Amino acid sequence: MAWTPADIPDQTGRVAVVSGANGGLGLETARALARAGAHVVMVARNLDKAADAERDVRDGIPDASLRIVELDLSSQHSVKRAAVEIRAAHSKIDLLINNAGVMATPERRTEDGFELQLATNHLGHFTLTAGLLPALLSAPDSRVVTVTSTARHMGRPVDPDNPHLEGRYEPWRAYGQSKLANLHFAIELHRRLEAVGAATGSLAAHPGLSNTDLQASSVTNTGGLTQTIAHAAARFTGMSPARGAQPQLRAATDPSARSGELYAPRFGNNGRAVRRPLLARSIRPRDTQLLWDVSERETGVRFDVAGAVRDATA
Repeated sequence: MAWTPADIPDQTGRVAVVSGANGGLGLETARALARAGAHVVMVARNLDKAADAERDVRDGIPDASLRIVELDLSSQHSVKRAAVEIRAAHSKIDLLINNAGVMATPERRTEDGFELQLATNHLGHFTLTAGLLPALLSAPDSRVVTVTSTARHMGRPVDPDNPHLEGRYEPWRAYGQSKLANLHFAIELHRRLEAVGAATGSLAAHPGLSNTDLQASSVTNTGGLTQTIAHAAARFTGMSPARGAQPQLRAATDPSARSGELYAPRFGNNGRAVRRPLLARSIRPRDTQLLWDVSERETGVRFDVAGAVRDATA
């Protein structure tokens, strides 16, 4: 029988952190988890939009347990500050949904000197996950779900000598690189957690072609032909945000889901949320380990999974 959000187990007493919860897939993920009883930390850069999103959720779920935390994933300072704020309020976190992202933007450098798409889609989530890992390890059967995209197929593993594509930037090349990095991060985190016997799992999900404001923002910011085509395809053939959010919801809550798995639409870009196979060449250990090393180097964050597990056990 096909999985639907009605199959989400009772989440009462559990804490879920959702990045990009002020719209699109993140908002629908927050809504579904709140409906199931979870306390949802809605992490977002735009506080006005986040407040609107909170009201939207409460309109349908008056007793929803929600909290807004400001976080700009493109800023390492903002990410670290938000992680401290979240952990101060929650010693245990059951779910972390690394959902937020930008798509095919013009070339820009962040305040840290990073290429914007790699900074927002991957490096920000890398640092956020590292900051929240102690709280995740303190919760039984916690999960990290990192959202990738079919665009990962046109991405290349991060070049350690040029991770920010200086002199080689093209909006879709950078987007593909960042979404492949999302998958590589999810799998490498899984491998490191599994190696030390941690109960926390790491999974990946992709929403297929979903009609969210991500495509519209890309058209507005970039205005290229490919962005316009992608936006039109999403408008006329894409799934609703609620349908598009189902793979990440299933990865986060299905009791049968296992660490290291990928959940996606059955037919690639459309259909019910199902577990999809991962090609060995897309998750080669040398590539996933290299991404981890480059991410630590660029962010200055030592993401010591084994050490965090030892500390949690002690």
